[in-house]
Amino acid sequence: MVRVVLEFSGGVELLFGNQKTVEADIPQNGGQLTVAEAMAWARDNLLTERPELFMKGSSVRPGVLVLVNDTDWELCGELEAAVTDGDRLTFISTLHGG
Repeated sequence: MVRVVLEFSGGVELLFGNQKTVEADIPQNGGQLTVAEAMAWARDNLLTERPELFMKGSSVRPGVLVLVNDTDWELCGELEAAVTDGDRLTFISTLHGG
């Protein structure tokens, strides 16, 4: 198990029962836990509605910013970025109605 903090904001929290922060123990499947596995776990275990607004295929929807310990996941390896005990994954929606 890897203990991580999952943060949701910018509207994404509405998909997760209005939870802004969740401490989670995410199981590892043998090797190093990745962001892709952590996102899939959050989708399967925490998401309460409209999964199509959070993920598209195996990644997040366009318009959802992902941070790993306050760093854009594009600088960390995106879906394959390693997640270790104590890491913080932040999901922020950048899309808003108008």
